[in-house]
Amino acid sequence: MTPVIENKTLDEIRVGDSVSIDRSLNRADLRLWAALTGNPNLDDHFVEARGVSTWATSLFVTLIGANLPGIGSTIEAATTRYHRPVAIGEPVTARITVKEIRRDKGSLVLDCHCLDSAGALIADALIEVAAPKAKLRKEYAGHRLEELVDRCRGLPPMPTAVVHPCSADALMGAVEAVNHKLIAPILVGPEDKIRKVAAAQNVDLADYRIVATADAEESATKAALMAARGEASALMKGSLHTDQFMHAIVAKENHLRTNRLLSHCMLVSLPTYARRVIISDAAINIAPDIDQKKDIIQNAIILARAIGIELPKVAVLSAVEVVRTKMPSSMDAAVLAKMADRNQIAGGIVDGPLDLDIAVDAESARIKGVKSPVAGQADILIPPNIDAGNMMYKELSFMSDAQGAGIVMGAKVPLILTSRSDGADTRMFSTALAVLFADATAKDPALLHPAVSE
Repeated sequence: MTPVIENKTLDEIRVGDSVSIDRSLNRADLRLWAALTGNPNLDDHFVEARGVSTWATSLFVTLIGANLPGIGSTIEAATTRYHRPVAIGEPVTARITVKEIRRDKGSLVLDCHCLDSAGALIADALIEVAAPKAKLRKEYAGHRLEELVDRCRGLPPMPTAVVHPCSADALMGAVEAVNHKLIAPILVGPEDKIRKVAAAQNVDLADYRIVATADAEESATKAALMAARGEASALMKGSLHTDQFMHAIVAKENHLRTNRLLSHCMLVSLPTYARRVIISDAAINIAPDIDQKKDIIQNAIILARAIGIELPKVAVLSAVEVVRTKMPSSMDAAVLAKMADRNQIAGGIVDGPLDLDIAVDAESARIKGVKSPVAGQADILIPPNIDAGNMMYKELSFMSDAQGAGIVMGAKVPLILTSRSDGADTRMFSTALAVLFADATAKDPALLHPAVSE
């Protein structure tokens, strides 16, 4: 479902109307702020010196432009006071409330407050805004990944086997998902180790189900069998090696394989690009051949459709946008595009070879004279091998402040497989992605079995 924003005209607004937003300042915000302002000195000292207290003002402006009054409103005057700096990682709540309506001027005065988690004031402002004269309603592409968690509200927690959660990161990732009501966890691992980690993190496991095992290998095997029997709707990797986790998934006796290759899909959102895209495969398949790439593409299309992209556009990437016989990635891309034309890949529009600029920027396609239904609109990017995919994802994550959510596709249940370097947000978004996928495919099992030509 495409998200929609709708403004409010002056006649619809009443004194006391209010909206709020919860956020926290992180280092990615600082890096983006530095890029926007040209100031390379945005560090902890700068934060302590109140240098980014104006971040609170940006939250007020966001609420005004998106919610109250919304699209078409104009800020005419503002008086802001900053009471203390915002600490990195500190959760805050920004709220704007209609204080006065000036109908003769077609404007309203907003009382704005930014508070910390204890309710102490960080910043406040009085902002006069010219209200929009016309009712406007606008659809927008899903972008930031917080929306994944929002969409899970109202869904029942997904029974999830957390495999060998014997480290703080592994256990707390599951606990955080529980706190957001995303999963009903089954902790599979050595009970004494799990309880020791929980005690160190002050986590009460009274309401958690624990399935005791002797070691990581047994944890993976028992969890896989639980998923095969329908006791778990997803598997979440804990503090065991990926090889151990995946070995249990692919073992024939555990009955989790389908007729498609397993492949990793990473949903990525960038602060400077107003579309989110799926990158596959950046984590599992090293040098896939054409048949394997066919499955990789089909898995990515299935995921895209499950999260609401009705007809995903797939760019099969190469370094060029034309077929070169001496460049295998361009030959593979051309074959895969033709396979999609023949319905050997179903449910999406597949084109290639495309270089990355054409895939994500329609103007580049125009300049290069390339006509493609995917140009500038790619929902899915298929790199030629794991090196290219992994570098692309990590460059976006660590240098461009991308958000990411990744799951492994091709098994009978979604596999939540995150990297050791992934932060809490990535673990949370990945879990939400798995919940949405499981919910969509439970409602429409046909999503998992597209009708293709053989």
